[in-house]
Amino acid sequence: MTQDVEMKEQAAPSNSLPSFSPSTLHHLKEIASLIETGAYDREVRRILRAIRLTMALRRKLKASALSSFLNFTLIPGSEALTRLSSFLPKEDEHAMEVDTATSAPQAPAKHSLPEIEIYCYLLVLMFLIDQKKYNEAKACSSASIARLKNINRRTVDVLAARLYFYYSLCHELTGDLAEIRGNLLSLHRIATLRHDELGQETLLNLLLRNYLHYNLYDQAEKLRSKAPRFEAHSNQQAIIYFAGTLFYLGKIRTIQLEYTDAKECLLQAARKAPIAALDFRVQCNKWAIIVRLLLGEIPERTVFMQKGMEKALRPYFELTNAVRIGDLELFRSVAEKFSSTFSSDRTHNLIVRLRHNVIRTGLRNISISYSRISLVDVAKKLRLDSVADAESIVAKAIRDGAIDAILDHASRCMLSKETGDIYSMTEPQTVFNSRIAFCLNMHNEAVRALRFPPNSHKEKESAEKRRERQQQEQELAKHIAEEDDDEF
Repeated sequence: MTQDVEMKEQAAPSNSLPSFSPSTLHHLKEIASLIETGAYDREVRRILRAIRLTMALRRKLKASALSSFLNFTLIPGSEALTRLSSFLPKEDEHAMEVDTATSAPQAPAKHSLPEIEIYCYLLVLMFLIDQKKYNEAKACSSASIARLKNINRRTVDVLAARLYFYYSLCHELTGDLAEIRGNLLSLHRIATLRHDELGQETLLNLLLRNYLHYNLYDQAEKLRSKAPRFEAHSNQQAIIYFAGTLFYLGKIRTIQLEYTDAKECLLQAARKAPIAALDFRVQCNKWAIIVRLLLGEIPERTVFMQKGMEKALRPYFELTNAVRIGDLELFRSVAEKFSSTFSSDRTHNLIVRLRHNVIRTGLRNISISYSRISLVDVAKKLRLDSVADAESIVAKAIRDGAIDAILDHASRCMLSKETGDIYSMTEPQTVFNSRIAFCLNMHNEAVRALRFPPNSHKEKESAEKRRERQQQEQELAKHIAEEDDDEF
């Protein structure tokens, strides 16, 4: 402790401290070593672990640390080093000297591995995005994609999936998302030819996001229907992209009025999303709430009270309350109050569809409360403009099976029938079967994701156990034969 204090006191007057933590460069070198080991051993899990470590180190990245790391890993004078160094801001020369001096005892390790080069592209790209230098990030991402097209290695696929994501993100932040659609399609074709499943799913996810950004739902559905779908996933990164694909599929199904499939996709996407992806889970819950309301369901209060989502889901909670009560005037006031929020979430058109559900819910409450009620009173309670509108709405609800009643046109009144026992119907059995199917599907996915260690170290033990088992089987066979002879 005293030595550290003395070093700080001596370094303060000269202002020669580097602008980054001394451990940042050391961690980057360890991650590069991990990637190198994974590339030589062809172990993708090491590359995944390197990405997780990088995400934890992302906030500590500085330009001086990245420059030192690039000089440490890449070959001097190489095209990658020259291009990547041009994207980084120039640091103080004295600070760079201190940094190189601290790393002088270690022998410089120059790598020609494509995995290390692509990782350097990824580091610089993340740094530029965090610094909000989107134009430089767009140029860097385009250069990295051009380099990726010439690399066909399975250990690069994990790093490539990350680069695809940031490539699309840079163009989305600059408003040029439509320009890369053709390039994303060609990259998806290349990934398909190389049997890169993670790349295929990542690019499919980005293409769906690209189409839906411009409301091209028909083209998105055509692409999704022709693209392969991968069910089994063994790593967290693939699960994240799969959850994104489910979310976009749920949005497409919602626009196409296929609410049952949309609800399943959105709820599954919210369950598969990691806890850290709070914004994504909020969006999934917003769309799932709207879809459930369109289906005539009322979400539970616990949905709106999830940790970190209370404020974001507050408009949808008030909207759900208005639908549950069946108050058309309250529904209108909530829609006007949070119109900007609904527009930014792109759910405004879906909320317009909910008006009919609000009327139907109010009509269902009326049919339960009254055995006989005039259409004039129905129009007043539902706050409709005329009695003719109330009559047509009641007739349509009876035809669709929303309410069990009879419309008397002569006396202009609605006669409700007695409600039967719901457990005598098939609806509880259908719900129970759907829950069983969900549990079985989750069990099957968990079994497919299991990873067992190699049993090469058990060869000697298995041979000894095999001899004991054969000996026991022979003794048992003799014993059974002797018992059979005794019976005869």
